[in-house]
Amino acid sequence: MKITRSALAALALLALSAPFTTADEKAVNPKVAKVVGEVSEDRIRAIIAKLVSFGTRNLLSKTDDPNRGIGAAREWIFKEFQGYSPKLQVKFDKYRVKKQGQRIFKDVDLWNVVAVLPGTKYPDAQVIVSGHYDSLNLGNRPQGAANTQAAGPGSEAPPVNTTANMTLEDFEKNADLPAPGACDDGSGTAAVMELARIMSQYEFDKTLVFVAFAGEEQGLVGSTLLAARAKKENQVIEAVLNNDIIGTDVSGNGRMSNNSVNIYSDETMDSINQQLARYVHEVGQRYIPAMRIDNIFMGDRLGRGGDHTPFQLEGFAAVRISTPNEIYANQHHATDTLENMSVPYTARVAKVNAAVAASLALAPRPPIVTRAPGQFGRGQGGQGGQGGQGRGGDTATAAGAPPAPATGGTQPEAGRGGRGAAGGANAAGGRGGRVPTPMISRGTSGYDAVLSWRANGPDTDIKGYTVVVRNTTAPYWEQEIYVGKALTYTLKDVSIDDAKFGVKAIGMDGSESLVTPYAYPPRTKAEIQTVDEK
Repeated sequence: MKITRSALAALALLALSAPFTTADEKAVNPKVAKVVGEVSEDRIRAIIAKLVSFGTRNLLSKTDDPNRGIGAAREWIFKEFQGYSPKLQVKFDKYRVKKQGQRIFKDVDLWNVVAVLPGTKYPDAQVIVSGHYDSLNLGNRPQGAANTQAAGPGSEAPPVNTTANMTLEDFEKNADLPAPGACDDGSGTAAVMELARIMSQYEFDKTLVFVAFAGEEQGLVGSTLLAARAKKENQVIEAVLNNDIIGTDVSGNGRMSNNSVNIYSDETMDSINQQLARYVHEVGQRYIPAMRIDNIFMGDRLGRGGDHTPFQLEGFAAVRISTPNEIYANQHHATDTLENMSVPYTARVAKVNAAVAASLALAPRPPIVTRAPGQFGRGQGGQGGQGGQGRGGDTATAAGAPPAPATGGTQPEAGRGGRGAAGGANAAGGRGGRVPTPMISRGTSGYDAVLSWRANGPDTDIKGYTVVVRNTTAPYWEQEIYVGKALTYTLKDVSIDDAKFGVKAIGMDGSESLVTPYAYPPRTKAEIQTVDEK
């Protein structure tokens, strides 16, 4: 649906008359800028060279050789993490994975390497920066595979014929083939390690977690296990920035772009993954203006997946950060070497990660805009006499899990019955329905947009809030209105049916939280009973 002329006029008038975001919100945070500036191209090169030196990092390779194989690689990564700072809590995230299919042809130990920098104010809220340290060599391509490489050889979803003719014996033999994995994914692992080194010299409000996954090439095994554990333990993961193949700036067909990077989220409008992708786009370009951050509203490259995917499936916000210029001929083969990639490009992408991770780790937690099912709230008067913030029953899931499903039809009856201080009959602070619903209403007039929210935890570190608005077809937020520490705001003569709305928290230093969008859950299929007539 397109925004009507009247709605566009109202938004245009709003742009002229409403209070705008304060200048310091969009300013560069000196601490974040310092972190970004410390990313070292030389350090990244040295890390990748060391990873390549292990010969192979295949999950099924030897673990008892001190110089070759995945065992030696994970021990080195572990010790490097430990040496960066005593503040880093370093551990192996260990699993024993059963034999299954061709790629895991025997029971195997899988160890993710994890380094945790505890937050000082919100230690329960995590920001994860990740890559996978395992590598793969598929050996000689079967006959006919050369014509399928345009789709890209994904380890999780290989193109037609790439592995179709391979036997279990082939996979077992290939486990010890040279698999340098410089770009896939030595580049991502190097970025993670470099950020752990730099950021562990500072303190952040939220907990930063640096993860080198294993088993990605066998089907996202390490990340699937860790994400499931996080879900089971009710961990609060606000964002996952997964880096995979961030080392080439020239593609196999000669296309070159050393100043752009792709951010993959998903295809669901206003999902938590898309909100994170928008944040990466805005913050990344603010701190590294020479880089173009391209949001791709797809789960990954067509038919493929990465270690962000299991986190999405568990309900956490996650994106994949990847080059738009892959060299398919080198992936999963002995030619994926340091000489066939661009370390300067990897360093630039690492800086994007640094800016986003640091900004998120210093920002307040995203505000809550949903009411739990069956809860009641008493409306506090909104601007212009519209009903507002519900109390007592307004709850939401932890940050990192969606406050409400991202898509759905209109349910005008939900949230009905609230009474604001000024008597708003359809206030956002009204009765909760049978499903979590956003605190948004049409106000007493029936033709305004009345938005309400609440702080996600103590608000002592929150300077205020910013309301964001955009056309339903726009990829990014188009209008931002700083409203101070109010918990409700009314957009006069703006229909809630014609635009998308959200709100974000602003810290005392101007840092911005992720946007929490106002989105209704999808309708569920109704079962209608009928009377059988005889």
